Amino acid sequence: MSDDGQANNGNGRVPSRQRRRFPGISSRAYEHPADRSALVALRKLSGFDTVFKALSGLLPERSLRLLFLSDSVRVSDQQFAHLNDMLRDACYILDLEKVPPMYVTQDPQPNAMCIGLDEPIIVVTTGLVELLDEEEMRAVVGHEVGHALSGHAVYRTILLFLTNLALKVAWIPLGNLAVLAIVTALREWFRKSELSADRAGLLVGQDLRASMRGLMKIAGGNHLHEMNVDAFLQQAEEYEAGGDLRDSVLKILNVLPRSHPFTTVRAAELKKWAESRDYQRLMDGHYPRRSEDKDTSVSDSFRESAASYASDVKSSKDPLMKLVTDLAGGAGDLGGRVRRGFNGFTSPPSPKDQPPTDAPPRDEE
Repeated sequence: MSDDGQANNGNGRVPSRQRRRFPGISSRAYEHPADRSALVALRKLSGFDTVFKALSGLLPERSLRLLFLSDSVRVSDQQFAHLNDMLRDACYILDLEKVPPMYVTQDPQPNAMCIGLDEPIIVVTTGLVELLDEEEMRAVVGHEVGHALSGHAVYRTILLFLTNLALKVAWIPLGNLAVLAIVTALREWFRKSELSADRAGLLVGQDLRASMRGLMKIAGGNHLHEMNVDAFLQQAEEYEAGGDLRDSVLKILNVLPRSHPFTTVRAAELKKWAESRDYQRLMDGHYPRRSEDKDTSVSDSFRESAASYASDVKSSKDPLMKLVTDLAGGAGDLGGRVRRGFNGFTSPPSPKDQPPTDAPPRDEE
């Protein structure tokens, strides 16, 4: 075995058990605060509990399992052995006792998902397997195992079903609106859950560069020699800070139909977490345990999420978030600031928007 904890068994470099392991780790250790708050908001959505309970008994989970069993390749010691090694290694590192079944399905689009109601199953496409190298793929497998540990598979399955249902009932005005409201809330949560799963992938791979490369390849294909991590992260900076209020609105509209955050945003979020004190403490063995989950206060989690949102808004360079922060801080002239915002925050204010300075008092009539 080499110093970096990797061996060669005929299938190339495979994961080893020499990476740091996290016995009894709770998903709270890596979950993004926005993930938890979005899930709380989702559960409070009117009608969600009713829909959730109804769909839990109706969704064709057995059919899904049979479909993948019959028309995909199940990962095992005999098939895609290197992926099977990664899967078992990821479950070992995150201390997930039951290894979920994993399938490779023929699809040129790079993708992976963790679905299922009673028990999660992981599905990866051939496009993803062919795109990523061993280290990058390990981060993806860890990402999906993180979904399984967090219990995300249930909501992901419902999202898939409801998205399909929304298309079928589009001709029913009220029915469609009700379904779309839940689909929109589910998508908002799922985008945030992806940030959590990215962190789980880093905990499993323990190689930030590999995680970054994987996200770059998902964005730009297998052309690493043409790409640069720093330049890729700079795109995220420009995306957040650039433009005016019109661009802020367009960002919101662009992301609403998506199930995943934009790749540059995911890369920036992951790098920020990897450089944080929380990540270092976790790697040093200081993290919440599953045995403590039952004692965790929901209200405390929500307050933590709210504090994280407030901090993000305060530090954001997005024009809309800057306006919200200024107004919350007591800045006046809402109309003038909004007008200037839609013309670009870099534009100088017009004289009529500025309060008079040293102007002589006007004669009273």
